[in-house]
Amino acid sequence: MAEKDGNKTAKDYGIGIPSPKQTFHVKGMDNVDWGMKNRLSRIFHPKSGHTVMLAFDHGYIMGSTAGLERLDLVIPPLVPYIDVLMATRGALRAAISPSYNKAVALRCSAGSSVLKDDMSTEVIGVNIEDAIRMNASCMAIQTFIGSNGECSSIHNLVRTIDAGNRYGIPTLGVVAVGKEMARTTKYFLLATRMLAEFGAQIIKTYYCDEFEKVTAACPVPIVIAGGKKLPEADALKMAYNAIQEGASGVDMGRNIFQAENSTAMVQAVRAIVHDGETPEKAYDLYNTLKAEK
Repeated sequence: MAEKDGNKTAKDYGIGIPSPKQTFHVKGMDNVDWGMKNRLSRIFHPKSGHTVMLAFDHGYIMGSTAGLERLDLVIPPLVPYIDVLMATRGALRAAISPSYNKAVALRCSAGSSVLKDDMSTEVIGVNIEDAIRMNASCMAIQTFIGSNGECSSIHNLVRTIDAGNRYGIPTLGVVAVGKEMARTTKYFLLATRMLAEFGAQIIKTYYCDEFEKVTAACPVPIVIAGGKKLPEADALKMAYNAIQEGASGVDMGRNIFQAENSTAMVQAVRAIVHDGETPEKAYDLYNTLKAEK
């Protein structure tokens, strides 16, 4: 049985050694069912194997967020350049047209607001039937590894994974980082691997030092969270470094919708993720498109 103490520190991550060849373009998903593969193909582009997710689910804990005051005005201009809408069911039904026909990463956990010091206690806020009605391509569940709410968040995750597996809907396990959790390589190695071992088909986490170890040790695709707003050049560099170090995509929110020109920024991010552009060329593209405003 695995124990807390007495284990050697992991160090052989096989960096630079390619994974065994798969027949399917999404990491670790060769053996899942047809329906799940179909949904994963809506999330991860079959040609690049990558994804650009637009996260605008912030309101479920933060209320009205800078840049997202009017979802019906802010989101539609960005939709042509992204692959996945990550949002709550309320925002989608009220403000986003279903005719856009984009993949949906449906926020399915719900919990405390930013008014609480401890936000780690969440519940499953969307059942599988409503996820099916929303035509979700995946269901997103927040987890709080190392926090007071660790066990209950894992319970939410595994229940959602089981429900998703019954109907061929992937689960996106989200690694939350609270005040008591350091954003270290060691922490992200632990949290991402745990979520993958529980059965999550996609993991969302933060970029960190030695990120190539995190992606190498995780047997399913990782997408990075954009996190707090950065200068546009820095956000593009982070996206580029993450892709180069094994990420399968980005799930950005504030670094897109709070940019000086959000439509220019989302196109620059897409150029990195799908076209392999360098951050310098992507930033040039951003400035060119911004000047055309």
